[in-house]
Amino acid sequence: MKKINVVLLEPEIPQNTGNIARTCAATDSALHLIRPLGFDVDDKHLKRAGLDYWQYLDLHFYDGWADFIDKHGDKELYFFSTKARRCYAEAEYGDEVFLIFGKETAGIPEEILKTHEESCVRIPMYGDLRSLNLSNSAAIAVYEVLRQKGFEGLNRAGKLFPAEVDINGEVVF
Repeated sequence: MKKINVVLLEPEIPQNTGNIARTCAATDSALHLIRPLGFDVDDKHLKRAGLDYWQYLDLHFYDGWADFIDKHGDKELYFFSTKARRCYAEAEYGDEVFLIFGKETAGIPEEILKTHEESCVRIPMYGDLRSLNLSNSAAIAVYEVLRQKGFEGLNRAGKLFPAEVDINGEVVF
């Protein structure tokens, strides 16, 4: 399986980005940050949220949306937005996907969403609530792609209850 790519368009809150970085490191996903950022990458809150996972992170920076699109516009892009019609779980994710999230206060700009309407997906929520936390949304999206791929490459057994192998060499839980 090729890498899952999480893209943050102008993220504003360092703790969210740090949490997403930790999710990316734990799932061998790449993190792409599109400037301007609402924080300094040396921010102590960013580093604290990512704990000691930064060394495992595949991290990329872009000088704006146009820079990102120039490099990856021909790839399989999914735009997560509360304005989308289709549920994220209805999408069939390919081998290399880019999961794009907007900034915490405004989401992805409408002009970008309108340009990519067929690639927009939403996470269902109850009632008229505005949105989920950005780091929670990114984790939901990453794990849906992983679920569709059978969690390929991830350790599915815990330390307390390790996996067993049957006579055919298959992992049994």
